[in-house]
Amino acid sequence: MISRIEHISIAVKEYDKAVDFFQNVLGAIPGVGAEDRNLKFYWQIFSLGDLSRLELIKPTGEGSFLDNFLKNKEVGGVHHITLQTPDIYNAREYLEKKNIPYFGFNDFEIWKELFIHPKDAFGILIQIAQLNPDDYLDDSVKFSNVRRWSVDKTDDGCRLNVSHPGGGKVVLKLTDKERKALIKDLVENS
Repeated sequence: MISRIEHISIAVKEYDKAVDFFQNVLGAIPGVGAEDRNLKFYWQIFSLGDLSRLELIKPTGEGSFLDNFLKNKEVGGVHHITLQTPDIYNAREYLEKKNIPYFGFNDFEIWKELFIHPKDAFGILIQIAQLNPDDYLDDSVKFSNVRRWSVDKTDDGCRLNVSHPGGGKVVLKLTDKERKALIKDLVENS
């Protein structure tokens, strides 16, 4: 039912300070972001390391759905965890079979979601979503061609860039000896 943790969402009061911390201190790469005028908040995805992701969310006006969450917090905190599913309808059916209540089912063209309330999920709001992970990444961490891999020669071997199931790519640095062993394995197992 669940493919992976898609992202962890952090609600913050001081958005610019949070962006500076995650981007300039921890090296997060900013990705897509947008404002939701109905719920009065802004969200932006950031990628770290192996394309682990976090989302920063902030209120954009009085009456934001984040007001109550942030009310008694000094700077903010983890708001929810988003789990990726390959099929939101199967996930919903599975939750129903297990008598797990959910709410907020949405079937948008590029994003499908539902939520499990913290009282039913040991204190954490869980969002289950069906999505194409590449849609939320910066172009610098995505493959720009159709192939799911590329190879770059280095002085002592190569860099093997492989499509990551969470979108984007993983880079493996291989010595010349490792590159030759990989080629041998590929030939023997094809």
